[in-house]
This record gives sequence, structure tokens and C-alpha cells, in this order.
Amino acid sequence: MSDITIYHNPKCGTSRNTLALIRNSGAEPRVVHYLETPPSRPELQALIAATAAPVRELMRAKEAVYKELDLDQPKWSDDELIDAMLAHPILINRPIVVTPMGTRLCRPSELVLDLLPQPQLAAFAKEDGEAVIDAQGRRHGLRP
Repeated sequence: MSDITIYHNPKCGTSRNTLALIRNSGAEPRVVHYLETPPSRPELQALIAATAAPVRELMRAKEAVYKELDLDQPKWSDDELIDAMLAHPILINRPIVVTPMGTRLCRPSELVLDLLPQPQLAAFAKEDGEAVIDAQGRRHGLRP
């Protein structure tokens, strides 16, 4: 069993790129399709706490249901925002990656590189062609 978990939406390009970067390090993560299998309240609360980010930062404000529920108003408590995320998992921002090195919302996808215990094995470019890893396994644009 992998010690890396990704909360993944296969329809999301950032999530797909993040998963590919994890695999480019030689790891095969546990993939949680959170729209099909949403986290429980304790799991979601633990993920949020582990990221050390405010609840709102882990919400997808661009989703129609966010606007429909008027969630941008400051009147909502963190518990109420979590209730909305549990009732509408599409509101959970993605991808969230958990490794022994930490937990993070990986937007942009390259943020996952700080969480991976193993180096990248090969060159990597995002789906849009943007180079991320060079042929020596280093972050693109960085010198040794």
C-alpha cells in the first residue's frame, strides 16, 4: 500500500497532472475519487487541519453551487462551510495530496514536488505542454 494519497477528480487537468507527477517519481498512490467516495466529516476535518489552510482555501469558489448557496458571505462558520462541502463534494478543491512529508492542496500541480519523498525519474510536461521536469529529473528552469 502506498504512503501517498491523492484526492482526485479525473476530469480536472490539474488533478491529472499532479497524479502524473506522483507516478513520475515511481510511486503509485492511493487514489481517492472523492466525488464518488467523499470523505467523512472527521476525514475532511483532518485533511483541512493537516494543510493548515483556512477552510475557504480548500473550497472551489468557481462552482455554481458555491454561488447558489451564497457561500462567499463571511457569515458562514467553518463548520457550516464543511457541511456544504460534505453535502456537495464538488466544492472540495482538488487535488489534495497526503504524503509522509505533508498534506497540501496542489494548485498548481508542481506543488506536489515538495511533498514527494523520491525524485522525478524522467522529464515531465503538463498536458498543456508546459515543461516541469527536465531530462535530468530537475525542476524546469532550476540549475544544480
